[in-house]
Amino acid sequence: MMQRLSLYGWFLLSLISPQIINGFNVLFMGPFPAPSHWLWLEHFQKDLLKRGHHVTSVNNFPAKQPHPNLTEIIIDPKFDIPYYFPKAHIFTMRFASDFQNLQLWWHVGMTTSEHALNDPKIKKLIASKDYKFDLLILEQFFHESFLMFAHKFQCPIVTIGTMGYADNMDHNMGLITPWSIIPHLVLPHTDRMTFSQRAYNTYLSLYDSLMRKWVYIPKMQAMAEKHFGPFIEGALPSVKDLERNISLMLINSHRSVDLPRPSMPGLIDVGGAHIMPARPLPTELQTFLDDASQGVVYFSLGSYMKSTDMPAERTATILQAFSQLKQKVLWKYENDTIGSLPSNIMIQKWLPQNDILAHRNVKIFITHGGIFGTQEGIHWGIPMLCIPLYGDQHRNSIKAVRGGYARSLVFSQMSSEDLVNNINLLINDPQYKRKAVEVSKKFRDNPIHPLKEASYWIEYIVRHKGAPHLKSYGAHIPLYQYLLLDVFACALLVVFVAIWLPWRLIKFLKKLGSKESNGRLEKCKKN
Repeated sequence: MMQRLSLYGWFLLSLISPQIINGFNVLFMGPFPAPSHWLWLEHFQKDLLKRGHHVTSVNNFPAKQPHPNLTEIIIDPKFDIPYYFPKAHIFTMRFASDFQNLQLWWHVGMTTSEHALNDPKIKKLIASKDYKFDLLILEQFFHESFLMFAHKFQCPIVTIGTMGYADNMDHNMGLITPWSIIPHLVLPHTDRMTFSQRAYNTYLSLYDSLMRKWVYIPKMQAMAEKHFGPFIEGALPSVKDLERNISLMLINSHRSVDLPRPSMPGLIDVGGAHIMPARPLPTELQTFLDDASQGVVYFSLGSYMKSTDMPAERTATILQAFSQLKQKVLWKYENDTIGSLPSNIMIQKWLPQNDILAHRNVKIFITHGGIFGTQEGIHWGIPMLCIPLYGDQHRNSIKAVRGGYARSLVFSQMSSEDLVNNINLLINDPQYKRKAVEVSKKFRDNPIHPLKEASYWIEYIVRHKGAPHLKSYGAHIPLYQYLLLDVFACALLVVFVAIWLPWRLIKFLKKLGSKESNGRLEKCKKN
């Protein structure tokens, strides 16, 4: 009897979720070599494996734990980001212009894509005829040439937008971004922009759109043709058309902290997908945090920029500030060369950040303002002291300060006194904690965990053969049709003709009547 019930249960399970038994074949690609990006993306990959799918993963970081359904193609050697973007320069700059940031991202996207496509293992994948995939999942971070894998394997595309929304994502889903209320990706503005902000936003957004269309995307097209052309029969599709054929975009955004904007069913917010329930801490850390009667200040510069890379005088400034605090300090510092430490400071090369921020004694989080760490601070309701260094960190920091749960300092200019004063303000002024808890409640209030929602929609795309009904046909029509310029032109022509023809007729008739009148007058004179 029990055996029959067990078989019946498995039968029901197969009806409800056949992919758990059979599994889809997924090509999962994260070519960008930044550790923080892959730490986020790997959550999606792990959940797909957990749900029984077969994943072929192209990335820069081998899995710490093997999985029978996981095949890895590791890009080796990794692209050397510090060679092209030296860390020493990052610590000394205050703020790069928005145009420089765009150009930097395009350049990094081009160089990292070319580097990855030149890897012999990826060349072998391009040339292969044995692989079959149900779906391509690609990080949407300036690697558009990789979309050609979807053409090679004739499968739908899902992208994961690590940085949040960008105008080109809207366009490829059939939307036109309203620049009057939606600031460009790199800008920290709200939807209540002044005239000058709207003017600048329009200028920057137009520059981005035109440069993508006429410079950046053609370079990605040439790259794709160079690497895929010899191995695919017939003409290759344009990268732009492949962008328009993306079925689903999973965006690192959340309604509680990001602006409301026009959307499509194929645009899914998954901000916070990497945040899991807190796990038990190692004994040493647990004891350090539990015994902090005055609370703990947690400090980390993230996974790419390391505290050990800081100039010596900046390290000394930070140490001097921390030594004046009555709170304990937990600092992610990547080696032991810092020397003797004040008794209230603990350093470790690696720290389980999410689990630490969940501890009741953590009072503030000193962060570089990266999007993933900022979201973790928001989730756990921890006030933040942001020290942005580059890229989107400035935008994230400004938004956090404007939200009332953070303060900000300039790394190259801050003093020990600045640090101490800002830390004390964040701890002692209750408004910061109150705001942090308020935004935390909104951030956590989801109908389903973002990671599970992402996996559902990924499977949905495969089940429904790309689900073209999730996006607007507006992605495929020219701009003049989308904006009804041809209709307005036709209407203007009709109005013009409706006014011009009667006017010309009246004028002609008047002229004709005048001639007849003059003719009669001449006859009268002759008589």
